[in-house]
Amino acid sequence: MPIPGGQVKSATNELPVIDLCGLADNSRLQAIADDIAKAMRNSGFMYVKSHGINQETIDSLIKQQELFFNQTLIEKQVIAINNDNRGYLAQGMAKMHGAEHHDQKEVFFWGAELDSRHPDRVNKVALCGDNQWPEKPPGFSAAVLAYADAVRTIGDHLLRAFARSLNIDDDFFCTHYTSPLTRGQLIHYPPTRGDTDNFGVAAHTDFGCITLLLQRTAGLEVLGQNGQWVSAPPIPGTLVVNIGDLLERWTDGRLPSTRHRVRNLTNQARYSIAMFHDPNPTAVINPEHMGSNTGRFTPVTAADYIVGRNRGAFTHYGEVEPN
Repeated sequence: MPIPGGQVKSATNELPVIDLCGLADNSRLQAIADDIAKAMRNSGFMYVKSHGINQETIDSLIKQQELFFNQTLIEKQVIAINNDNRGYLAQGMAKMHGAEHHDQKEVFFWGAELDSRHPDRVNKVALCGDNQWPEKPPGFSAAVLAYADAVRTIGDHLLRAFARSLNIDDDFFCTHYTSPLTRGQLIHYPPTRGDTDNFGVAAHTDFGCITLLLQRTAGLEVLGQNGQWVSAPPIPGTLVVNIGDLLERWTDGRLPSTRHRVRNLTNQARYSIAMFHDPNPTAVINPEHMGSNTGRFTPVTAADYIVGRNRGAFTHYGEVEPN
């Protein structure tokens, strides 16, 4: 059994780096699918390079992220997070299941921009409300949405490779991603106190299908199959990609959702940008879609599952004790 918390000594970086060059035009789809299959079997996490996001798009969002978090708490709380999980989450408002302490982080959450006439808005589907954009810094929403669009493109290409790695139709995911539940987080972690259980984020699995993470500072650790924590420091020009709970459920466990955590021991602020490439909120996540029926996972809609996990992690739902 894995040892929880800070009792496990961190190992050296062992996560694979996969080159996505040729994925967009399918010229290397099979080769990349084979690399993904191996990575998911061995670690559940991977770095990807040649992802195609313009550096100016990244740099613009990084600048806006720092400007936003450097504002006063009063300024940030004008857009306090709501039950659609959009807006500002202050430090002390997140606690992962089973953790002793609250996470040492503050977060700006956003989602897809949906017109008021969109069916998910009309039907009041969970997690499909308006974004809460701050008045300052200027250009914030444009920088966020430009980056989100670029990541969605990568996510769509990656899903074709995941489908190929699972020996299902390459376009399987397309019909479930016509209006995806785009979710993003700009995250700021202050330095934590030594090698303790005061985590930036305590050990957890991600809630959705696939996560694409841009990180600039060390701190991410992944739980290996041997129960040892593997450090996953930033590698220039890459994103970190991992499987979340919904894809584990959909694949009936063939692609497991791997536990990970963040410890910011750098004595400086840690910033990261997490994007969760999830299906339509009303998409039914059913292992039978992929030809499996072990009974391990019951069908659930994407939004219902994520809201259930949110309720157990964030205090604004009123079900987690505030810090």
